[in-house]
Amino acid sequence: MKTLVWVEHDGSAVKDATLAAVTAASKLGEVHLLVAGQGVDGVAQAAAKIAGVGKVHVADDAAYAHALAENIAPLVVDLMGHHDAFVAAATTTGKNIAPRVAALLDVMQVSEVLSVEGPDTFTRPIYAGNAIATVQSSDAKKVLTIRGTAFDKAAAEGGAGTVEPVASKGEQGLSSYVGSEIAANARPELTSAKIIVSGGRALGSEEQFHALIDPLADKLGAGVGASRAAVDAGYAPNDYQVGQTGKIVAPEVYVAVGISGAIQHLAGMKDSKTIIAINKDEDAPIFQVADLGLVGDLFKVVPELTEKL
Repeated sequence: MKTLVWVEHDGSAVKDATLAAVTAASKLGEVHLLVAGQGVDGVAQAAAKIAGVGKVHVADDAAYAHALAENIAPLVVDLMGHHDAFVAAATTTGKNIAPRVAALLDVMQVSEVLSVEGPDTFTRPIYAGNAIATVQSSDAKKVLTIRGTAFDKAAAEGGAGTVEPVASKGEQGLSSYVGSEIAANARPELTSAKIIVSGGRALGSEEQFHALIDPLADKLGAGVGASRAAVDAGYAPNDYQVGQTGKIVAPEVYVAVGISGAIQHLAGMKDSKTIIAINKDEDAPIFQVADLGLVGDLFKVVPELTEKL
């Protein structure tokens, strides 16, 4: 069984989410990668070094410069004639491309895969992660998105894959790139951070959110997250959001400050190795999943904790 994995990259380096997708794909059989973009020879060479990779297909064309799903999907479908499954990380880009591939192949997509039980059987979360469904697909071609937090990352070095150019399908004329505003952040990216400090609506304002959360995160070398309530209230930008409708994270340590623990938030962080909760309400749902809980006024506790670190 040959599996084609979409390589997510920033034009110069392979993103961590791809490494988890490679691990998942390796459970299905032979792993091939697809690198699409403009001027991506360096990315292709880096992808070929990922452990367990047999072949890297490279499509170098201006049509793929911004990874528009409308252009990428036909390219993937063309390559699926020689592959049995298509795997993409369940990131914004992966979740944009995979459904289009599935539609063009006229097969169902299995989303947010947590484990590979067999060549046609997978598990995935439902009901915000409160239940795990086992899904068996009878489609000849499998299309999967992989939840990166459920799989170990493949080693970025040690592989010896061959690089093979593939013909471009060109511009499809269905969409066009207008522009983008990339948020600059000196802290670790949430999905790859080993420690995350998240704040909730209890912080009261944007000023207090940053005054309390940022110094603690700086002391810990952590990424900064937020609950949806905090983001909706304007305390933190949208890319900080952790939860069912935000980013799914599983760091070594997750510190939840002033977060009650709504089911939507828990769905995005309950796989964290160690969860530390700080909340004045001892009955807050967050304490049900926390490994360490501190009941107290966050406006007193957090500055004291930051000072002692």
